[in-house]
Amino acid sequence: MDFGNMDFGNYEAIWLLFAVPFLIGAYIWCFWRKACALKVLAHTEMLKKINDSVSVKKQIFKACLLIGAFASIVVALTEPKWNPQPMEIKHKGRDIAILLDTSRSMLAEDLRPNRLERSKLAIADLLEVLQGDRIAIVTFAGNASVKCPLTQDYAFVRMALADISTESTQRGGTLIGDAIRKATTEVFDTTSREFKDLILITDGEDHDSFPEKAAEKAGADGVRIIAIGLGSETEGARIPVTGPDGRKTFLKYQNEEHWSKVDGDMLRKVVYATDGGKYLSVEPGETFNLDEIYLDLIASAQKRELESTTMMKYDEKFQIFLALAAILIVWEALTSERKKA
Repeated sequence: MDFGNMDFGNYEAIWLLFAVPFLIGAYIWCFWRKACALKVLAHTEMLKKINDSVSVKKQIFKACLLIGAFASIVVALTEPKWNPQPMEIKHKGRDIAILLDTSRSMLAEDLRPNRLERSKLAIADLLEVLQGDRIAIVTFAGNASVKCPLTQDYAFVRMALADISTESTQRGGTLIGDAIRKATTEVFDTTSREFKDLILITDGEDHDSFPEKAAEKAGADGVRIIAIGLGSETEGARIPVTGPDGRKTFLKYQNEEHWSKVDGDMLRKVVYATDGGKYLSVEPGETFNLDEIYLDLIASAQKRELESTTMMKYDEKFQIFLALAAILIVWEALTSERKKA
């Protein structure tokens, strides 16, 4: 056993060892108070008889046993371990790129609180169930931008997600085709033709970016597209606008309020251009669970080996100290304070 490489799983518990000096002090105080009380309550002859029958050394020994048991329990709580051995851990997963529409139409409130915020909440839920997959986020409106490259650092993804708004892209509009091309060429590894999923979250109002052709090219590169259309395909929803005076109005086009509708037919053509593609419609008032979509469509799909990491594996030995504490407690219980006859 190499004690020189000893480690602890719970360093916070070490602070409990500082209680040992206080326990020692408490025992000393108790012994002193007991002696003072006997002097007051017992006559000199009676005190001699009491002292003759009780062994002070055994009392001290019993106290030491209990203090030692407490210290052993504390050491066990620190989760001591030693004998480190290098162990290679291989990670398997898929590459997932989320294309998130950040155009102004995503501010429509037919999904609460609005389409964009509902989407961000769904992505946050997805991060809780990912099983080692790498994930990237691309935002798009009039242009596309990689907000988070492929990574297994989900905390970094959450930080990037929190900063996303309708101001995340510099130009207005909705160019779905450009976003697909951006993810295919700049996010995914072009050397591999498999294990790649693209989750497109949009209200489906494309502005002549040829998304179907982009999807065909992505499909040829081994990318599967899962599209989620937000809102109604027939009724649509108005887009709220806050004026300089703080009043809430709705976006107008040619003096008429614009109603944002999902182009479901276009999105279906996009996903069907890829092998295994899937289109999911989220109607007004509904919620969509991206974590469930992941578990149903992605988690069960074939995975590839990602980068491997080397970790040190230790032999946990807290059981030794728990056993020692138990022995000391039993020993204390079986030890008498009386002097041998």
